[in-house]
Amino acid sequence: MGRQNRGTNAGPQDKQHFSHSHILKLIVNPTETVLTCNACEQPNNTNKPFYGCNTCQYFLHENCFNAPRFLNHSSHPSHPLTLHQIPSYSSRSYTCKACGSAGNGFCFSCAACEFDIHLQCASSPSSILVNNHPHQLELHFGSPYEDKNIKYNCDMCNVIMNRDDWLYYCAGCDFGSHLHCAITSPEVGVFPKQHRPIPNSNSNPNPSQNSNSSWNSHANAVVEMINSVDDDHDRLIAA
Repeated sequence: MGRQNRGTNAGPQDKQHFSHSHILKLIVNPTETVLTCNACEQPNNTNKPFYGCNTCQYFLHENCFNAPRFLNHSSHPSHPLTLHQIPSYSSRSYTCKACGSAGNGFCFSCAACEFDIHLQCASSPSSILVNNHPHQLELHFGSPYEDKNIKYNCDMCNVIMNRDDWLYYCAGCDFGSHLHCAITSPEVGVFPKQHRPIPNSNSNPNPSQNSNSSWNSHANAVVEMINSVDDDHDRLIAA
């Protein structure tokens, strides 16, 4: 008698992602908030839905999971950008052309031009309102001045800005801001960037024992959370 191919045990809301070999389970109401998305490297501190693999401790925000594989972006009109899980360089890191900071997570990349940007920078809105200024700020892909040698400060943090970095700018008031200063509390859907916390000087100089204990406790909590989601439970919603 012929046997039917049973395939995987994935539920209707569980999905495969190009970046991971296992099926990822959708968690709609996370109870664990100390998760870090492998795509944007931001903690899931907003209790937004995410996809998780408890076998590998691999997590993606729902919006990061749904990021397009290819992107036509106005900052680089000559070529489409490709979403990469791992930077294509031997260093396994890249410098974001938008904000100037280093990245180790997913990136949109043009290999021919060595142009790479964070997911969160790629999804920056074209205009934004901030509390520090009464007018709408427009996204600029570099210095807003004709004279590219002019130096200028961010009007929100007063730090000198890199002339090649993107910024939000009000031309009428000559008011400019870093991306990360303008978007201080973005939704996960904007793919915001936050660096991993740096241990303070008072921390254990050999923290492996404490960190492993903390990690194991955290990992067990995450596994229980993922396993507790029934494939047929109404907490799961279609992506």
